[in-house]
Amino acid sequence: MGALYSGALRDGRRLEAVYPDGTRVAVPVESWRGPLLPGDSTLLARCTGATLDVGCGPGRLAAALRRKGVPAVGIDVNEDALRLARAAGARVHRCSVFGNVPWPGRWDTVLLADGNIGIGGLPVVLLRRVAALLSPTGRALVEVEGPDAKSSRTRLRLASGDRVSRTFPWAHLALRDADGAAALAGLQTEESWQAAGRWFVALRHVQRPTETDRR
Repeated sequence: MGALYSGALRDGRRLEAVYPDGTRVAVPVESWRGPLLPGDSTLLARCTGATLDVGCGPGRLAAALRRKGVPAVGIDVNEDALRLARAAGARVHRCSVFGNVPWPGRWDTVLLADGNIGIGGLPVVLLRRVAALLSPTGRALVEVEGPDAKSSRTRLRLASGDRVSRTFPWAHLALRDADGAAALAGLQTEESWQAAGRWFVALRHVQRPTETDRR
């Protein structure tokens, strides 16, 4: 998988996600390299404090945040993506979100954009990890599928020309299921919004009642 993605990043080769039923969907690698996409500004406007961009790829969001003066760090496992992100001005760190992420429990904002809620194929597991990375008052900003979509778990391959990767787990989380997934991860939905045909939710830690609240 990594080699095909790297090739698309370096040379602009067409990259497709291949589903088990044979359906092929173009992976918009070039758009991730370019300027901000429609809808990105609404996401970036909600990033406050130390921000972690999970699966940052070539770094368009992490770099844009740095230009705005937001202390942002992108993480990704692909070195070619990180090289491009550094060239764009992003501060990045090579690791998996499930690995040795810097400053766990201290992030004010964690981003899961561009379908990255699918990482690992289990959105609840990923959101639990994100919850552990967030500060007690932090929030996650997650891009989800729209209200007419359905959540799904699958195994994908990447294809470029006649080269095909091994399968890997992936998931899609629909807006209608975001509240439930968040609750299972110890988070709650603070806000949902749409921009330019894209849908997002903001999640926070579930607020436990204090002794004062109980009185």
